[in-house]
Amino acid sequence: MSFDELANTREAWPELPLDAWQDTCDTLHMWTQVVGKVRLALSPLINHWWEVPLYVNAVGLTTSPVPCDKGVFEVVFNFLSHNVLIQTSWGTSKTIPLAPRSVADFYREFMAALESLGIKVKIWTMPVEVPDPIPFDKDVKHASYDREYVTRFWRILVLTDAIFKEFRAQFVGKNSPVHFFWGSFDLAVTRFSGRRAPEREGADIITREAYSHEVISAGWWPGGGEVKSAAFYAYAAPEPAGYGQSPVRPAAAFYSQQMHEFFLPYDELRKAAMPKQDLMDFLQSTYAAAADLAKWDRAALER
Repeated sequence: MSFDELANTREAWPELPLDAWQDTCDTLHMWTQVVGKVRLALSPLINHWWEVPLYVNAVGLTTSPVPCDKGVFEVVFNFLSHNVLIQTSWGTSKTIPLAPRSVADFYREFMAALESLGIKVKIWTMPVEVPDPIPFDKDVKHASYDREYVTRFWRILVLTDAIFKEFRAQFVGKNSPVHFFWGSFDLAVTRFSGRRAPEREGADIITREAYSHEVISAGWWPGGGEVKSAAFYAYAAPEPAGYGQSPVRPAAAFYSQQMHEFFLPYDELRKAAMPKQDLMDFLQSTYAAAADLAKWDRAALER
């Protein structure tokens, strides 16, 4: 069976009801923030914070190589064997099991493992982009880990990552990697027109850098806040007039006036006869609507 055939079967897309793994999702979110903040602290700034994210790989999520005083190291969340591996370029490694444990406990063991490997780093211990944040070293509230749901989450990321990369390949303009942002806990890919965006009034340093240029972005995340279940999303920044009224595909997609984004509920995709085709239709139709309304030079930007 080819990847296209696999991704177009309903069986390939596992159920992931947020209420069934909310505690595990919240705990894993904080663990990825601990690891992600280490990458952030040691990596040179790349436009739009591209030095920040993690990446989907064959077993889970990885930092990719991170520079440090002794060379480089890589941190991998392995969602098949359920551990975190820290591997260094000087031939040493440490493994931390993933199991029900508090964020504070994970933080202490992970930072101690880095120190034992000769990796010197300090991070800001306050989580970002979450309501009511608790410093990592004091967080004993989040302490859940359900292997089954974590593996389902990763399998969705694997399929989505591959489809996003296929979509990304159709664009020859400036284009982000397909990357997993540990702050918002979502997988995203972003296209750029090449034009600077208007300054956002009152924007903080993170937002100013992220949206310094015109973008059309799409992604997937397991849900949270106003979105009560897993969903694919798409938006344009700045949003051109009339975008929310644009016809997009598939029929299950809709525009949220509150969020200023198009959504395709993950459960609707799972029920589709051709899930991969529906996702590609969502990505292409939401992009095309925004690009046409914003008068992007599509002939120059698309393959």
